[in-house]
Amino acid sequence: MKSYTDRADLGHFINGQRVIGNGKRTQQVFNPATGEAARTLHLGDASDVDDAVAGAKKAFLRWSSTPPIRRARVMLRFLELMNRHRDELATIITAEHGKVFSDAQGEVSRGIDVIEFACGIPQLLKGDYTEQVSTGIDNWTTRQALGVVAGITPFNFPCMVPCWMFPVAIAAGNSFILKPSERDPSAALFMAGLLQEAGLPDGVFGVVQGDKEVVDALLEHRDVKAISFVGSTPIANYIYATGAKNGKRVQALGGAKNHMVVMPDADIDQAVDALIGAGYGSAGERCMAISVAVLVGDVADKLMPRLAERARALKIGNGMELTSEMGPVVTREALERIESYIAIGVEEGATLVVDGRELKVEGHEDGYFTGGTLFDNVTPDMRIYKEEIFGPVLACVRVRDFGEAVDLINAHEFGNGVACYTRDGNTARELGRRIEVGMVGINVPIPVPMAWHGFGGWKRSLFGDTHAYGEEGVRFYTRQKSIMQRWPESTEKGAEFAMPTAK
Repeated sequence: MKSYTDRADLGHFINGQRVIGNGKRTQQVFNPATGEAARTLHLGDASDVDDAVAGAKKAFLRWSSTPPIRRARVMLRFLELMNRHRDELATIITAEHGKVFSDAQGEVSRGIDVIEFACGIPQLLKGDYTEQVSTGIDNWTTRQALGVVAGITPFNFPCMVPCWMFPVAIAAGNSFILKPSERDPSAALFMAGLLQEAGLPDGVFGVVQGDKEVVDALLEHRDVKAISFVGSTPIANYIYATGAKNGKRVQALGGAKNHMVVMPDADIDQAVDALIGAGYGSAGERCMAISVAVLVGDVADKLMPRLAERARALKIGNGMELTSEMGPVVTREALERIESYIAIGVEEGATLVVDGRELKVEGHEDGYFTGGTLFDNVTPDMRIYKEEIFGPVLACVRVRDFGEAVDLINAHEFGNGVACYTRDGNTARELGRRIEVGMVGINVPIPVPMAWHGFGGWKRSLFGDTHAYGEEGVRFYTRQKSIMQRWPESTEKGAEFAMPTAK
């Protein structure tokens, strides 16, 4: 297989072929650790989307009629190839995203979990059957594929988030077009090659690189039946509104401001470990990152000194260095945005305990590095509390009691994830029951559900009615058909003008 970590021109994967495409625009793909341009990406246009959709539509006719067990066997071969090449894929992710290699390995593993789930599609597609719903009539339901569906995915998980979508969609009988982030496009092409090697028919999976031009072409294309998106809330809102206006089924996962409540009875060392890993892991570029610590009662006096010490001691460097705990952020623009938020926090009156700005890593002076930043005495009216920063900035809010913590979190516009560190069972139960957030962790800092449960937040963290992957993912990529049947021998003579009822 061709390596996508070499300097090269990158294009699309359409109808089983790697092509440059028709688009005339290009952009550079950078190595965040060095700031150097590593590859040239050819951005697609509407004609490239047309080509991909035409091939996908043609492939769908045969693929959707393929028995589910045979589709599952293709996914099983893909699963084996992903396991075999997981470190190679993780290396590609680190080179273009910047996250440390162990984190990239974890991302690939979580993507593989969903592929493994999708291999059970024969069971997942089973319908219901009722004999004799009325005299001589049987009724059953089936779930059938939609057709050509598409996924638009973010830069922060170039393997895992696409895997939330296409394995379930393809196994269910759809053909799938992926529009990955233009910042780290190579992982998508690598997985396309593995799918082809696994025996997936040409056209069933395609990759069209690009920006808003490609997104809009997918949203407007009459033959694209469903769109799945993960990204920021303003874009998620746009994707949902535009897709729905064009008659598509849309699932759009938006932004987050995830809180972690630390109760006075919590194990302080465990809570500090959790905040450091969940706040600064992947340089805070996770939709499930903990960006707000809610410190209840006097726990702040015990926790803050240890938290500050650990934040200052973070080992930051090239993601391929085994000693690195945190790598660079993805682009220079992201770096500038993150550090501008730190300045805003200072202006708004928050206490800057640890300042990560202006960090330079020896040998990588042009890389996009910022250190871990820690604020204390943050209040709900501050922008650094209200807005998603998407960087290694942890804001600490002090509250009097558990009730104030719940009210604070429930008042936020986002409702993606929340965690609580406590030894008290009733506190844990009440948090899970009363909190208006889609994913909850009790002494679990990043409560990303496993592949068979499904991922999704509440409020402005999710636009649409279904969560990603799991059984809700199967429902999103299929539609139910109900069939009622009887035979002439059990049919009474004469026209019936009344509403049919069970007899």
